[in-house]
Amino acid sequence: MNGKTLSILRAREILAAAAQARVLVVGDVMLDQFIWGNVARISPEAPVPVVDFDRESFMPGGAANVARNLTALRAATEIFGVIGRDSAAQQLKKLLGEHKVGCGGLTENPARHTSVKTRIVAHKQQVVRIDRETRDGLDAKLTGTLLGAIKAGLKNVDAVVVCDYGKGVVTQPLLNEVKKMCRERGIWLSLDPKPVHLLNLGNLSLITPNRKEAFELANLPDETRHADPLADKNLMQVAERLLNELRPAVLLITLGELGMLLCQRGHKPFHIPTVAQEVFDVSGAGDTAIATFSLAIAAGASPVEAAILSNHAAGIVVGKIGTATTSPEELLKSFDHH
Repeated sequence: MNGKTLSILRAREILAAAAQARVLVVGDVMLDQFIWGNVARISPEAPVPVVDFDRESFMPGGAANVARNLTALRAATEIFGVIGRDSAAQQLKKLLGEHKVGCGGLTENPARHTSVKTRIVAHKQQVVRIDRETRDGLDAKLTGTLLGAIKAGLKNVDAVVVCDYGKGVVTQPLLNEVKKMCRERGIWLSLDPKPVHLLNLGNLSLITPNRKEAFELANLPDETRHADPLADKNLMQVAERLLNELRPAVLLITLGELGMLLCQRGHKPFHIPTVAQEVFDVSGAGDTAIATFSLAIAAGASPVEAAILSNHAAGIVVGKIGTATTSPEELLKSFDHH
């Protein structure tokens, strides 16, 4: 792969073109609730910390966080998924509206709960998480409704990002149909996989597993760790197997503090070290990575340029508490630092 750097000038060009792009996000939407407080004592009732409530905040989570990352980079974004008929759904729609995400593709179903993840955080540490959600796969009727909405929304779209968090929206029939629609129209299709959810992930434009997910997808044990990912024999074997078996155009394995590994058939894997200054919270970093990479490709970037840009974006959001986003200005500033 030639041209393994990205100048600030080129990054500016890509981000300017990204503001003209249109992206659809399909998948499991959630509402993230954060309860912030302080711990000064242990409960007399049980050996657990007592959190003195300070404040609470709400953010779009799951596929909704991917959509929020895209609009933060100025891309026109619409989201497609299923929500309940409940107060969490109303709150999520309101938040998405504030983040300029189009919500016309959210289908209400009174039989389902809107996914809510409640995190209790004290002194910048997560104490406990409570999940309220429906995990059953969508039935044929609901899948049909959602696919109809997606098909109608595909006009003039540059990329589609499918976000599978194992909550039932991304079923094999839905994925097969989305793949077919994108292939017919020549639209870039990215997917963030959940290996516990056995789907046929063949022939996608991009898959973005983290290290653990990559090993699970390849069905290999993760027995080695190496400070240099390119010298990690098991990781190289996993990358090769996934490229050969799933045949994505691009495989991007996110490696936390070790950055990212960009893999394409017929090319040597390319390692991009992390640019994170400080790591406060890794939740949502994968969302930022897939959003930025897909958008950069839609804006005309090469896979190497897209990977470097998404690595910078992920490096910024892990320095923030909670699921976060980055702006074009912040991204360009991070190139100044490096």
